[in-house]
Amino acid sequence: METIVLKFGGSSLADNIKLNIVANKIIDFYNKKNKVIVVVSAQGKTTDGLIKEAKELSYSPDKREMDVLLSTGEQISISKLAILLKRLGYNAISLTGWQAGIYTSNTNEEAKIEYINTERIEKELENNNIVIVAGFQGINDKKDITTLGRGGSDTTAVAIAAAIKADHCYIFSDVDGVYSTDPNKITIAKKIEELSYDEMLDLSNEGAKVLHNRCVEIAKRYNVLIETGSTFNNNVGTVINSKIEESSVKSIVKNDNLFLITLKYESYNPDMLNKLYFTLLSNGIIPTNMVNNSTSSFNTSFTIKASDLGTFQELLENELSMFNSAFTNISRISLVGYGILNNDNVIRKTLELLNINSVDIFDIQLEECKLSIMTKEKVSNKILEQLHHELIS
Repeated sequence: METIVLKFGGSSLADNIKLNIVANKIIDFYNKKNKVIVVVSAQGKTTDGLIKEAKELSYSPDKREMDVLLSTGEQISISKLAILLKRLGYNAISLTGWQAGIYTSNTNEEAKIEYINTERIEKELENNNIVIVAGFQGINDKKDITTLGRGGSDTTAVAIAAAIKADHCYIFSDVDGVYSTDPNKITIAKKIEELSYDEMLDLSNEGAKVLHNRCVEIAKRYNVLIETGSTFNNNVGTVINSKIEESSVKSIVKNDNLFLITLKYESYNPDMLNKLYFTLLSNGIIPTNMVNNSTSSFNTSFTIKASDLGTFQELLENELSMFNSAFTNISRISLVGYGILNNDNVIRKTLELLNINSVDIFDIQLEECKLSIMTKEKVSNKILEQLHHELIS
């Protein structure tokens, strides 16, 4: 008898018809004599809807109260799924994050799991229950509800799998695995059979939406076997494990949710860059690729996430009003696969193709499993398709 964790995303739970599909998938695993723990997200766009409603009440809602509010989405999912499974004749019990023993740091909206007391989960498994746990949430040492940030249900699932020493962790969504590029943009994208933790982590960090990056970090640390697959078919998915193969480029990701910022000021002193950096950090913005381009005046450039642009514009009207500023929507193209660092052919072909397309490059970063190229403007999906044809097809 194996202990397995099944995680289902919001698109898999969007309505009662899909809930029945999820229930039948769970039953298939349970009937094979597995001990089954299910982790679920909120249904469909529930979390987005709750955020919208809160912001109609307050421009900047209190973070503690937002955690209380947003945690309700997953609670609806666990209760409805348990109700359905019981009606179908199966023992099931729903547990909130705190009932499941998930203890976190005190940071609201971006809490980190510190430890999991698995006693309640283990007790329910011994009673032959299907245990359904609310993802994305836990409790801190003040007994306050906390949430783990967007995509946090993936983290919940893998953390429980690590704590319970599960044999397998399945992450189900509306796609049946990890692809060589975004199949919604490039029709020739191919499903990848197997990825190492490092390769998957690079893909997640670069914007691939299959797995949350924090869940991959946990899986790597505790050697949790992950398989991604579709809720809506039985196709073989993508396995994520510690196996490393010399395979060159496995996947190409284009992230368009970035802005290149330039700030200028007529005078310069050495502590200006430090003060700017700490101002951004204290307002929840983590700048990357920060460079001071001059020794005689302040002329710095860096990148931020598109989601941080509103906050940054507010800073320009207040704390950073002394700077002349410019910002441009840009792209970062990342090629991921073990062995890229030592593969001159990949680097050469990539740069040649970008040169043919007159792509203006801002930054190049080369790592063991990743080549990332940041451009000075947003580039089309045509570049993605050409790179895929040249390096993967």
